[in-house]
Amino acid sequence: MRHRMKRHKLGRYGSHRRSLLKNLSREIVEHGSIVTTTAKAKALKVFMDKLLNKAIEAATTEDRARSVHLRRQINAVLGDRRLTNKLVDEIAKNYVGRRGGYVRVLRIGFRRGDAAEMSLVQLVEASSQEG
Repeated sequence: MRHRMKRHKLGRYGSHRRSLLKNLSREIVEHGSIVTTTAKAKALKVFMDKLLNKAIEAATTEDRARSVHLRRQINAVLGDRRLTNKLVDEIAKNYVGRRGGYVRVLRIGFRRGDAAEMSLVQLVEASSQEG
């Protein structure tokens, strides 16, 4: 039974897993979409949804101190102020009315070398959201 086992471990120890997810999230903020294995993509989807929730709150809140606090938390993950500003000021503005599901995972086939299942991870377009 898998009771209380919520984390995708990805066969890595904790600091390595956190570093991997941070690097993947930096790439998806910078480029909009990436190709990775399906297991990493599923873990990244959960991680990016939480990060985008913080970015949306930072973009919409009227409290300046709260906005700065959230931007600093996002910057702790991304490690680059330019990417933090891009996420909050440009990307999060597109998802203000949306209640989740900011990242899409599309399976694209198998890698030639080791037959690992590969997926395309992309941010959902703002035009596809409904009321």
